[in-house]
Amino acid sequence: MTFASFGLSAALLRSLEELGYGLPTPVQTAAIPPILEGRDVWASAKTGSGKTAAFALPLLARLGAAPNPSRRLPRALVVVPTRELAAQVAEVIEGLGFRQMPPLSVCLVVGGVSINPQMMELRADVDIVVGTPGRLLDLVDHNALRLSGISMLVLDEADRLLSSGFAEEVSRLTSLLPPQRQNVMCSATFPPAVQQLAAALLVSPVAVNMDAGGAPDESAIAQRAIEVDAPLRTMLLRHLLTSEGWSQVLVFVASQHAAEHVTGKLMKAGIAAAALHGRLSQSARSQALMSFKQRRLRVLVATDLAARGLDVAQLPAVVNYDLPRSPSDYVHRIGRTGRAAENGVAISFVTAESTAHFALIERRNHLSLARERLPGFEPRHQIVAQSDPNGGIKGKRKSKKDKLREAAAAAAGTPTDE
Repeated sequence: MTFASFGLSAALLRSLEELGYGLPTPVQTAAIPPILEGRDVWASAKTGSGKTAAFALPLLARLGAAPNPSRRLPRALVVVPTRELAAQVAEVIEGLGFRQMPPLSVCLVVGGVSINPQMMELRADVDIVVGTPGRLLDLVDHNALRLSGISMLVLDEADRLLSSGFAEEVSRLTSLLPPQRQNVMCSATFPPAVQQLAAALLVSPVAVNMDAGGAPDESAIAQRAIEVDAPLRTMLLRHLLTSEGWSQVLVFVASQHAAEHVTGKLMKAGIAAAALHGRLSQSARSQALMSFKQRRLRVLVATDLAARGLDVAQLPAVVNYDLPRSPSDYVHRIGRTGRAAENGVAISFVTAESTAHFALIERRNHLSLARERLPGFEPRHQIVAQSDPNGGIKGKRKSKKDKLREAAAAAAGTPTDE
């Protein structure tokens, strides 16, 4: 199977060749034909499997084959959960379609920046709108975006979009769309609760399931778990940067404060690092990500803002400094490495407090990783307790008072070895 066998236009095939695309990936082979036919598609495949091109190519082909009856109304809407992913998806669509004549216009709309330039851009001829739910609704409320001409809706990272954090906004957006439209949903994971919501949006969908919901192949990503006391994690990270010789590493933390804290420690040690989290301005977020992609930074310390869909070419390593809250987010995090036939390594720091939670992550993702202990970083504290089925520790749950004390201590800046 080749891209030419899908019946794509000569312009799209030239773009694919110039961008270095080889043969279609399995998810592209399975998803492109039904999307070209106008069917609703539910594409579930491992992270890094080529899902963006799987919907972008048929979207461009279908819109390019039919003139826009009203250039003032966009015809396709691509909704994503984060600004960074929105920018990446818009870039992929523009890159694939730049040789089409006439070229299709793509408008990127995200929060964190002034809404006025986006309102001005939407006054011109726009075929495809790519954006985050909140800013899309803001533009609708400002009468700058009309959705009555949408013939194709794409929900990328759909499990996140249909979760409690975005479900209400996505529901409002879909209520504004024409009832007769094509729907495409893509993600690496679809938990059961999300499947129920998805079923209500899709009409007789073609299900494309390429072994989704589990961790990427071990042949591409070597997964490791290192036991360490929490205060020594930054020192261990610095040690690994030296001993492993990684050219770059993406480090995931649990909070905005942790991102700034770890970044500051690394910079003091002379390591080129930057933080990426939601409290930063959009320009600062874009600059940090661009600097990392252009290899001006060795370490990017990020919250789960960077876990979804972001593609950093030839990224050798991912480190879970803090474990993800959701076992499914583990899949998205480690999937930032080992992409496009490259190999990578994903290391999780397992502390005494997170032992039970990591065991839950292993069970949910069908993993069983040996626990490593590195010389000089052997943990002094170890919780030995029976974990409950949900990953908590029986008899060891923190009370509200304990949590308040910990929060107060953190706010007071209780010193640690980090």
